[in-house]
Amino acid sequence: MPGQKATEAERRAQILLAAHQVALQRGIDGLTVRRVAARARLSHGLVLFHFKRKNQLVVAVLDRVLAAMLPVLPEGVIAGDDPGERLWSVLRREADRLIRDSRQVRLFLEYWAVGTRQPAIRARIGAELERYRSGFRPLTEEVLAAEPARFTGVSPQALAAVAVSFINGCAVQAMIDPAGFDVEKYLAALRGMLGGLARLPCAPASGRG
Repeated sequence: MPGQKATEAERRAQILLAAHQVALQRGIDGLTVRRVAARARLSHGLVLFHFKRKNQLVVAVLDRVLAAMLPVLPEGVIAGDDPGERLWSVLRREADRLIRDSRQVRLFLEYWAVGTRQPAIRARIGAELERYRSGFRPLTEEVLAAEPARFTGVSPQALAAVAVSFINGCAVQAMIDPAGFDVEKYLAALRGMLGGLARLPCAPASGRG
């Protein structure tokens, strides 16, 4: 008997998976309807039925890239009594996750560049970055409550932004220098730097952050 015909939703998911794989290999410029059709083993016309233009594919693939780069942080998975150590555990886990796939980071940066010219893409990336940063808020609130003297004048939002900046910086550095990058050494350097900075007087708050 012939196999069951795929639904439109299944075909669309198949096309998007193929489009994401093409984009990871060739970048946004190399993401063409013809290449996606070949990767998905579908006809050119069937891909065009779901996505009329390349730009529709580019926008649709962005959601897959953002889901890979900026996932929802799971709640309650980091055990331990010390809030600072729980935050470090999340930093290590998230940095490890990103540095394992430099192609994903490179593609994300391509989309970031495209966003400078296309407001809709810029807004989508910005909203997801804000959501990802907000996922750190429960952890950073606990850290600040546990060590108020060490982080005088620091808001939970600001500490979450620093955490995300470190994670993204690790991903970029691993892409630039994959052979020389060591996430544990970077974490040790950050821990040492924060320990030193904690003994320095804080600059007056600007009222932002």
